[in-house]
Amino acid sequence: MAESVQSQSINNAVLAVLNNSYANEHTNQERSAVPAAAEPAESLASSRHEFGEHGGVNMSIEASATFTVMEPDTLRKIFTGELGPDRDFYLYSRHFNPTVLNLSRQIAAMEGTEAAYCTASGMSAVFCALLQLCPAGSHIVASRCLYGGTFALLSKFLPRMAAVKTTFVDARDLEAVGGAVQEGETRVIYVETMSNPTLEVADIAGLSAVAREKGVMLVVDNTFAPMVVSPARLGADVVLHSVSKFISGGADIIAGAICGPATLINSMMDLHGGVLMMLGPTMNPKVAFELSERLPHLALRMKEHCARAMLYASRMEQLGLKVIYPGLANHPHHHLLRSLANPGYGFGGMLCLDMGNEERANRLLYHLQNTTQFGLIAVSLGYYETLMSCSGSSTASKLSEEEKHFAGISPGLVRMSVGYSGSVEQRWAQFEKALAACAKDDAAGDITN
Repeated sequence: MAESVQSQSINNAVLAVLNNSYANEHTNQERSAVPAAAEPAESLASSRHEFGEHGGVNMSIEASATFTVMEPDTLRKIFTGELGPDRDFYLYSRHFNPTVLNLSRQIAAMEGTEAAYCTASGMSAVFCALLQLCPAGSHIVASRCLYGGTFALLSKFLPRMAAVKTTFVDARDLEAVGGAVQEGETRVIYVETMSNPTLEVADIAGLSAVAREKGVMLVVDNTFAPMVVSPARLGADVVLHSVSKFISGGADIIAGAICGPATLINSMMDLHGGVLMMLGPTMNPKVAFELSERLPHLALRMKEHCARAMLYASRMEQLGLKVIYPGLANHPHHHLLRSLANPGYGFGGMLCLDMGNEERANRLLYHLQNTTQFGLIAVSLGYYETLMSCSGSSTASKLSEEEKHFAGISPGLVRMSVGYSGSVEQRWAQFEKALAACAKDDAAGDITN
């Protein structure tokens, strides 16, 4: 039995470990109480600070793969769950590593969950969480618009490898979500806080009510909105992150995180059957150390991402461009996001421009990068430079044309992760210059409508 990654104290009593039938045995009464509302940066600052081995202000990196014990019988006690990380007994870094454990505590504190576990990638976090919650032959209800990799996992990989099927619905329609739940079969309702790439906002509180009524788990991917929205405090059972994105901020690390009830994290780390223990998507402790050093300024970075995205979206709208951004009053979920968001963070660092067709989208991207240096043509997000891509032909390319249409992904949709390098006016001048170059191309007949 593995010790819970506690967000408040590692010295809490070891909670009972559940096996792979967690989702089957789960009831509404087993749900942990939703923590009281708290500012995520304050929660993070209040979490346990781990000092270095010799009193350093930064924690030490525990790079060992395996750990020694003083008495032979101690190994038996670790394997039976009598001893564990709560008493500073470690076994093997695929199980628990002190450095990764500390980062997990920090992320759990930020998200307001009992526990968390950090993985080697965002997709490993998504896959492992769903595999633990959904036994073979079960069912998932998911939003129609998701990151392409997650969509492929749900629509193709899980049905083939685990006989787990998914019904995709318009998650904005709570009645449709509830109607898609199959009694005795559905284990999870799966959504993104802000859909990738269309920036639809999930009504997390409403979806949580549906999940509770139906006796299933609400799993929310919060990659687009760390600090901005706290899904667990709104009723989500499990919160996932691709830590590679905003949390890392440097486009130099691949990592993920699973945040949720301690019983779930424990069951995933069970030495004899937990999915994390069996599959081993282990985060490198050196990566965990780097990420722990970036978390304290995540709030500052998110506020700047969001402030610039709001400013650019407003100016783009004034130019008559078709811009999609939840901070704009004309966005259909503007008021919903205002009701969900933590005060002071804005409306997210992502925005979209619909250029009508792929040719126009690509021409704009070309000039934004190669003519004016406004940003970089690249997938991913959360970098200090603006990253841009045409979603339909890149991150959503796993979807068929029919699936893209159902998800609301138009051929000319340009997704931007707004960075904060350079001055606002410098970057805006570069954007306008790129638009002018596109207009010149149009006038020269380089693009046909």
